[in-house]
Amino acid sequence: MIEFEIFGNKDTRSGFGEGLRQLGEKNPNVVALCADLTGSLKMDAFKDENPDRFFQVGIAEANMIGMAAGMTVGGKIPFTGTFANFSTGRVYDQIRQSVAYSNKNVKICASHAGLTLGEDGATHQILEDIGMMKMLPNMCVIVPCDYEQTRQATLAIADYVGPVYLRFGRPVMPIITPETAKFEIGKADVLIEGTDVTIIACGHLVWKSIEAAQKLEAQGISVELINMHTIKPLDVNAILKSVQKTGCVVTAEEHMIHGGLGDSVAQVLIQNFLAPQEYVGVNDTFGESGNPMELMTKYGIDTDNVVEAALKAIKRKK
Repeated sequence: MIEFEIFGNKDTRSGFGEGLRQLGEKNPNVVALCADLTGSLKMDAFKDENPDRFFQVGIAEANMIGMAAGMTVGGKIPFTGTFANFSTGRVYDQIRQSVAYSNKNVKICASHAGLTLGEDGATHQILEDIGMMKMLPNMCVIVPCDYEQTRQATLAIADYVGPVYLRFGRPVMPIITPETAKFEIGKADVLIEGTDVTIIACGHLVWKSIEAAQKLEAQGISVELINMHTIKPLDVNAILKSVQKTGCVVTAEEHMIHGGLGDSVAQVLIQNFLAPQEYVGVNDTFGESGNPMELMTKYGIDTDNVVEAALKAIKRKK
């Protein structure tokens, strides 16, 4: 029987805040920049403990990216913080030219991603950012699943040399990652082993996929669940090892079905091992203002959508 120990409930942005605070204590080269959203990004603790290493740039995200790129020249490790929409869409040119092209050691940390931003509505609910960022040469893209994994990822990217996009969110979700877990960039976590269908998920959809696996188990279906927290570099071996065993796959993400995790997995399969794949993601539409969990249901990225996709993928197996 599929069971997970729950270590509490908390938002992933708080995991970033705690990780950044810990970095402030252990790494004097870490600096933080924020675009007028210190409280929302949970950067207050770092700011209070390290006032000489915190820079409030105001609503000037492009300037923030330029400042961060410049700081790396002096050996600093800058962490920038704002909403995901402003961290990517608003400043894509600056990221491309000043960070990715120059391979600068900037950590672009983005909260309030996806539909679960909720009431702030479609203008803030970016669903294209994973695709935008993973297409940039030199850019590492990480989408952790819960508070604890976000904390661990924040610590890990400080040691990673090169630009990183770290994506997390606003809603409170169950914590399934133990404090003793080892976060490794580019190495997926197999959360459940199974034989009938592979589910590959990232971010908030990991928990939804756990719920889906439990429902599928009740129907006699054996699920293999992979938490693909690193979108780039992608753990190709984990994908192939699992799908070669199960024969079909579902990808689940709080992102457009175009350009995100699902398309990355599809590229692996088309080049190495053809197998039926079903996408759980937002299908070519903007979101709207509303309750985060109700929006996930309306736009097709909830537990039952993962179940439905898994059943469809299994039926497509030869």
